[in-house]
Amino acid sequence: MERMTRVMRQNTMMSPRQVRGTVLAVLLSSALAGCGSVTASGPAGAGATSSAPATSSAQAASSAAASPGAASSASASAPAAATGCASVNQATSVTVYRVMHLVEPTRAGALSKTQRNPTLVRALFGQFCAALRHPSAAKGTVRCPADFGISYLGTFYDGSRTLAKFVYGASGCQIVSLTAGGKTTSTMVLGAAAAAAPKLRTDMAAVLGVPTLAIAQPVTGVNKSGANK
Repeated sequence: MERMTRVMRQNTMMSPRQVRGTVLAVLLSSALAGCGSVTASGPAGAGATSSAPATSSAQAASSAAASPGAASSASASAPAAATGCASVNQATSVTVYRVMHLVEPTRAGALSKTQRNPTLVRALFGQFCAALRHPSAAKGTVRCPADFGISYLGTFYDGSRTLAKFVYGASGCQIVSLTAGGKTTSTMVLGAAAAAAPKLRTDMAAVLGVPTLAIAQPVTGVNKSGANK
């Protein structure tokens, strides 16, 4: 009985070749199982990676689709560029030309000036608009001071954009005329208009860089007493 047990034990033991074969089989199975898991996770990982750009593309497409609408909405809500008296605070420069309408020649030379000081430019522009907002109610014959036929023509700009053109009759009964957007508004600088724009001549003189008295009078040089008129 003992001998048979010993024989049976010997028969159940595996030979070295069998052990190596079993180990190789286990390793091969593990390797295949590992490869299978990598292969399975590969497409899943690729799918996850490809889905992110797809989502981003969808978001980008959505943003692109919404962007034109937003842009058009912004442009629709943006106010149009102002002109005329609504653009006084946008003025950056003014070009002024003096025009003489005298029958007798004088020694007053031609005068032109481009003023680029926004403070001076806007002050003059504002005086014109103040007079026009309070037009004179004078009618019929009006007595005016001596008219030397001096007028100033000019244009207000915002950079290179024209805001308004003006005519300022500085001597006699002062007259202000402003043209913007194809519309011209005028008034005599009397009564309410004169009260609303008391610094009109002063601000014009500041823009031109000349004495205030020279705005409405011809500069005739030196008189016999040696004083400048």
